[in-house]
Amino acid sequence: MLKNLVFIACLLMSANVLAQNLDKGKFKQENLFFGSGLNLGFSSQSYNIGLNPEAGYSFNNFLDAGLSFNLNYYAENPSNFSNIKYENFSYGVGPFLRFWPLKFLNIQVQPEFNWTNSTQTNQATNEPFKYKFNSQSLLIGIGYGTRYVGSRFSYFTLMMDVLKDPFSPYRDQFNDPFPVFRAGFGMYLRPSR
Repeated sequence: MLKNLVFIACLLMSANVLAQNLDKGKFKQENLFFGSGLNLGFSSQSYNIGLNPEAGYSFNNFLDAGLSFNLNYYAENPSNFSNIKYENFSYGVGPFLRFWPLKFLNIQVQPEFNWTNSTQTNQATNEPFKYKFNSQSLLIGIGYGTRYVGSRFSYFTLMMDVLKDPFSPYRDQFNDPFPVFRAGFGMYLRPSR
């Protein structure tokens, strides 16, 4: 229940900030941006790789908000505790807020809702078991980057999933979070003429 409330609160906060700017007549086409991120996560027995296209709006020199999509592949090898090999393909969507308290430093909050197709293969019997599920995650992190509103941006962010949803694509089979490294880049639309 708490996960749903956090997700909805972040979504409403993003919409509220956008609505305030539109009501004041300050909407600028050149503050719209599109980009993509690449995320990597790893631990001793697993890895995660994904692509994260995003679209958003820069409200000022300190705040970006938008919508991010994700495609992730996660694999986990058998360990001393389990002879199961995991392979997950997930896709999802969620709003994000990116704060720039310093010109080179960003803090990102990104709730996501994910759908996952999973295959678990018993290495002893080589029998696969397939199933589908959905999950929620809340990625929070800090990063380094450059941002020129109206031109371009790039960033490198380290994030962790702070929710404890065991089906999150950012957690291993023991429900431990692993670090998510996300590098992103993008460009702004040209000013309207």
